[in-house]
Amino acid sequence: MNIILLGPPGGGKGTQADLLKDRYGLMHLSSGEMIRREIQDQSALGKQAEEYVNSGKLMPDNLLIEMISETLDRPEYKVGVILDGFPRTCPQAKALEEMLSRKRQRVDHVIELAVDESLLVKRITGRFSCVDCGAGYNDFFKKEHEDGVCDICGSTNFHRRKDDTVDTVKERFKVYREQTMPIIPYYERQGVLEVLDGAAKVDEVARAINNIIEKRK
Repeated sequence: MNIILLGPPGGGKGTQADLLKDRYGLMHLSSGEMIRREIQDQSALGKQAEEYVNSGKLMPDNLLIEMISETLDRPEYKVGVILDGFPRTCPQAKALEEMLSRKRQRVDHVIELAVDESLLVKRITGRFSCVDCGAGYNDFFKKEHEDGVCDICGSTNFHRRKDDTVDTVKERFKVYREQTMPIIPYYERQGVLEVLDGAAKVDEVARAINNIIEKRK
C-alpha cells in the first residue's frame, strides 16, 4: 500500500505519517530525509544531489524519481510507503505514476490535510522545543504548565527555529498553493483523493485516515 500525504508545511503530515507507520507497518519516505541520507552515504545519486544542494539549484525530477525508485527497491520498503514531500508538481506526480507502474505498483491513497493559512502561522511561529528532551510546545496551543520550565524534564533550555517567522510561513504557503495544489485535481480525477480537515485534533484526523484506508481495503 502506497499513500501520499499532501498539505502545507506545518499541516501535520509528519505526525500522521508516524501514526500510519505504526498502525500499518509502512515506511515513511520523506523526500528531504532521503536526499540527506543519500548525500551522507555518498552514493552515486547522493553525489549528484549534493552538487545541486551546494549550488542552491533545484534538483531535477528525474534524479528525485531515481532516488525514490532505488529506495522502494530496498527490502524494508516492500511493505509500502507513506510519501511526504513528494510529489510537489504535476510532472512529478506523472513521473511517479509511471515509475510505480513499471514496478507493478500504484498510489492507493492521496490524503490532503487542508489547513487555513492563519492557523498555520500560529502553528509554526508559535512552536518551540526543549533542547534537553525534545518535548514540543506552542505559544498558542500547548504552553508549558510553568512558564520557561519543560513539563517533561524540568529544563529551562528551549529552542526556536530561526526560519519560523510569519513572512517565511506565508511564503511557504504561497509556494504550496502555486506549485503543489494543482496536483490535487490530478489525483481527484483518478479517484484516490480524500481531503480532510488538518486543523482537527490529531486523533480525529488519524481516525478519519484509518476509516478511508479500511473502507477501500
